[in-house]
Amino acid sequence: MSLIVMKFGGSSVGDAERMKRVANRVVERQREGNKCVVVVSAMGDTTDDLIDLSKQICTITPPAREMDMLLSTGEQVSVALLSMAIQSLGQPAVSFTGWQAGMYTEAVHGKARISDIQPDRILKALEQGNVVIVAGFQGMTEEGEITTLGRGGSDTTAVALAAAVQADVCEIFTDVDGIYSTDPRIVKCARKLPEITYDEMLELANLGAAVLHPRAVEYAKNYNVPLVVRSSFNHNEGTNVKEEAAMEQGIVVRGIASDKNVARISILGVEEKVGQLAKVFTALAKEQIDVDIIVQSGVMNGLADFSFTVSLSDKERALEVIQGIRDEVGFREVSSQENLVKVSIVGAGMVSTPGVAAKMFEAISDLGLSINMVSTSEIKTSCVIDNSRLNEVIQALHTAYGLDTDSQAFVGGPAERR
Repeated sequence: MSLIVMKFGGSSVGDAERMKRVANRVVERQREGNKCVVVVSAMGDTTDDLIDLSKQICTITPPAREMDMLLSTGEQVSVALLSMAIQSLGQPAVSFTGWQAGMYTEAVHGKARISDIQPDRILKALEQGNVVIVAGFQGMTEEGEITTLGRGGSDTTAVALAAAVQADVCEIFTDVDGIYSTDPRIVKCARKLPEITYDEMLELANLGAAVLHPRAVEYAKNYNVPLVVRSSFNHNEGTNVKEEAAMEQGIVVRGIASDKNVARISILGVEEKVGQLAKVFTALAKEQIDVDIIVQSGVMNGLADFSFTVSLSDKERALEVIQGIRDEVGFREVSSQENLVKVSIVGAGMVSTPGVAAKMFEAISDLGLSINMVSTSEIKTSCVIDNSRLNEVIQALHTAYGLDTDSQAFVGGPAERR
């Protein structure tokens, strides 16, 4: 008998028929002799609809606490309906909110991190023969305040619960039947990976691949939780995410990811003094603004230029911070650029293979595009380019690294939410 945590995203439970299909799948696994804990997201576009409703009601920025109260209701609808569907098939089931399931978080509304899980109630319900359905994306502080975990929170809930109850595996069900070498909506002949390492998956997730949330992968790596990503629309073999993965012959790059949420900020004519960069990036850090790629040019006449990237949503706030320290740092001007995308290649084999980055630069330049910024690590190379021809770039890179296959990838529905 295995203990399995199964997570289903918003499109998997998007309507009554899909909810029933999930119920049948869960009951099937339970009747094979397994114990099942199921984590679900809000149905379809429920969360976005609730956010839109709050904007219609509130003329100012809605209070973060009340937004958590509002958004947490979406998952409560899902768990109750799924429990009803499972019970209608003759299988005992019980639904829990995040706080009923013992999910404790830090006291941050909108993007709380899990601080502790006390799964006693879950374990007791499992021993009584129930399928346990838990609302993803939510928890409770020590003071009893409801919190939400931010985008990808249901993935994180599932992996954290799998670690807490010592599950044999955590299965993430989505609209594609595994992890692909790139987005199969862009490259129809994308390669499905039978397995991938935690480190490779973490890089891909951080770089824009939407199949798994980075926090969930990080949690799985830290607690050695076996992950399987598979489709909720078929029974095909999925992708195993694990500590070590076998290398495919001749495949050095495992995946290609892209992120359109990129803005470039350039600070020109900075006085060459010790500690200038520290002043800029300390000020940004105090405002919780994450900085990604940083490039500094050479010094001329005692002045230097440097550029860095931030998320598009942080651009205006970052510009305000920089203008606020202008007198302290001393620079000629500051500028920003949008309409950019970060394209990245990832693969554990890159560290021991020369020429991988060169092939990327060549493929991009062959399309007549300039590379604005470059960032590298042992297992990834990222380029910031104009976003107008993103699909062409991804297709060119996919072919250049020998990732094309003869068959079309399976895509079962719209992209999953949370």
